[in-house]
Amino acid sequence: MIRSISRKKRSSLLAIALTGFLTAGASIHAVALDELHFLIPGGAGGGWDSTARGTGEALTKSGLVESISYENMSGGGGGKAIAHLIETAAQQDDTLMVNSTPIVIRSLSKVFPQSFRDLTPVAATIGDFGAFVVRADSPYTSFQQVAEDFVKNPRSVKVAGGSARGSMDHLVAAMAFKASGGDPRRVKYVAYDAGGKAMASLLSGETDILSTGLSEALSLADAGEVRVLVMTGEERSDAAPEVPTLKELGYNSSFVNWRGFFGAPDLSEEKKAEFVKTLEKMYETAEWEQVRARYGWSEIFKPDATFVAFLGNQEKEMGTLMRELGFLK
Repeated sequence: MIRSISRKKRSSLLAIALTGFLTAGASIHAVALDELHFLIPGGAGGGWDSTARGTGEALTKSGLVESISYENMSGGGGGKAIAHLIETAAQQDDTLMVNSTPIVIRSLSKVFPQSFRDLTPVAATIGDFGAFVVRADSPYTSFQQVAEDFVKNPRSVKVAGGSARGSMDHLVAAMAFKASGGDPRRVKYVAYDAGGKAMASLLSGETDILSTGLSEALSLADAGEVRVLVMTGEERSDAAPEVPTLKELGYNSSFVNWRGFFGAPDLSEEKKAEFVKTLEKMYETAEWEQVRARYGWSEIFKPDATFVAFLGNQEKEMGTLMRELGFLK
């Protein structure tokens, strides 16, 4: 026999159900994905690693993803991880590989045979702008002074970078000096195999100016040993409102080193849309804001087709500059 529920009992059950609904709906903390695996093309502690793990932290703590795993796979300038994602695509439905501007540059340079077109671009999520740094006691107090010296005598300005010739630090410097009216092929770029070594060369006087990322530049400036002259964003950064952009100084040049995520080739439209929706929701969480502020990241959300168009445009711009500099035929 089925017994009816008393009015008091019904009220109690309704209150419990309503409380649960409100708790789940108080934020976007309802789980959107059961599991997510991040494939990281480099070692622990690098930019790709911090991007994947910071994003994962925000997603799990906010309740947007229930379970997250990480896999570091170094090798081939990122090519090993790209090849792995392509070769095992059928088993990678829940995988996102983190990457950034180097996937475009290294593909053009044939460091690896694949390009972003061999994967499923999901979304660019954050960006770090380029910046130019001098010693605290440098005679240069503005980027205009550096640019003027370069135009007069390109070999008089030694530019340090923590990566090889033809890589991002070099290309960003070439873009900036080209915009100033100089010959980008004559940039005296001194390559170091790590940012710390490039910084040491600046502080010792071996080089005059350091080409690096804005977030790294600001951490160096906080130590009081350097000054940031200019950055490459379209507008000033909230993290450094005192640092002017190249454009506001009259140089028509901008650059952002995006970081974002790719799925396996032939990822379903439904799964891609689920990834995009989850990442978009992440921006609204307090957990993401804590992670973003910790690393000084700028948000540049470019999902799906917008991301593909952005990558195509960056490939065109970088390819043109690399050919001008002699790195591509």
